[in-house]
Amino acid sequence: MKVILIKDVKDVGRAHEEIEASDGYALNFLIPKKLAIAATTVAKKEAETRRKQVTDRSVLDATLLAQNIASLADARIVIRVKANEKGHLYDAVGEPEIISAAKEQGHIDLPEGVIKLEKPFKELGTFDIPVSAGETFGKFSITIETE
Repeated sequence: MKVILIKDVKDVGRAHEEIEASDGYALNFLIPKKLAIAATTVAKKEAETRRKQVTDRSVLDATLLAQNIASLADARIVIRVKANEKGHLYDAVGEPEIISAAKEQGHIDLPEGVIKLEKPFKELGTFDIPVSAGETFGKFSITIETE
């Protein structure tokens, strides 16, 4: 039975794809769980339109994100946190804190998952933050200071 997936289904296919599934799997699992619909001519046309919209949107998002990452190269973000006299932080600075600090200081709003940290920072200082999204790579610096 040919069906069009409404959502991504692991090990089956991606949203808006037309796939061939066994009758039992399609009728007893995919369609009742609203993961797929029967592949009629109308549904095929709608799926093609949605697929094109999703592709266009992802290309636009990737372009905007690349521009935003490039603009961050000159940015300097300062994060103020509590630290002891030796310069060790009481609470680590990770991806969520960096994203919110960039947003608060008037820089771009980064989506989650683009900052690639090996581990959160636990000391005062200036650090380079690697950023990657798809084929776009970049970095910017943050300074962690005591309050």
